[in-house]
Amino acid sequence: MSEVTLLLDAAAAGDQQAADALLPLVYDQLRNLAAVRMAAEPVGRTLQPTALVHEAYLRLVGTKPDQRWDGRGHFFAAAAEAMRRILIDQARHRKAEKRGAGRVRQPLDPDAVPALEPDDELLALNEALDRLATIEPQVAELVKLRYFAGLTVPEAAGVLGIAPRTADAWWAYARAWLLTALNEDVPARPR
Repeated sequence: MSEVTLLLDAAAAGDQQAADALLPLVYDQLRNLAAVRMAAEPVGRTLQPTALVHEAYLRLVGTKPDQRWDGRGHFFAAAAEAMRRILIDQARHRKAEKRGAGRVRQPLDPDAVPALEPDDELLALNEALDRLATIEPQVAELVKLRYFAGLTVPEAAGVLGIAPRTADAWWAYARAWLLTALNEDVPARPR
């Protein structure tokens, strides 16, 4: 067992020293994952990669004292999911703030179709990913690892315990499926 896995198990058992020793060992990799994910976010967001790492780490180690980890890969997959949920929660919060907020209604120009805002894109992707997870849960997990955790196909394959060629095929399928699902959600452009 690796040192990270041993510390994960000890932290899950309530050992605060293990939790304190774990963060320096996984911090750089978590920070890289967060930086990759945050690079797609618009400039000026209040949440920075460091804050995303700390929030995700607290959700993983601080709130579930009986959580068991099946190794480093399981931990980083859970970290990717925690980061995803944090970003989705933030996007929903920002979108809720935008509704109303003292704005004046403007007439809609049918020839001008606005592009989706980044928050809308993230929420649409999240909804499509949830639909994919109901029919292909392992493929959806691969997408989370690739998109939200920034893992390569071979790294994600290792975490999922599948062959890299299988991961390549799943990744191609997921991209096509999500593209179709996202395009179904966008209203047809008037001609």
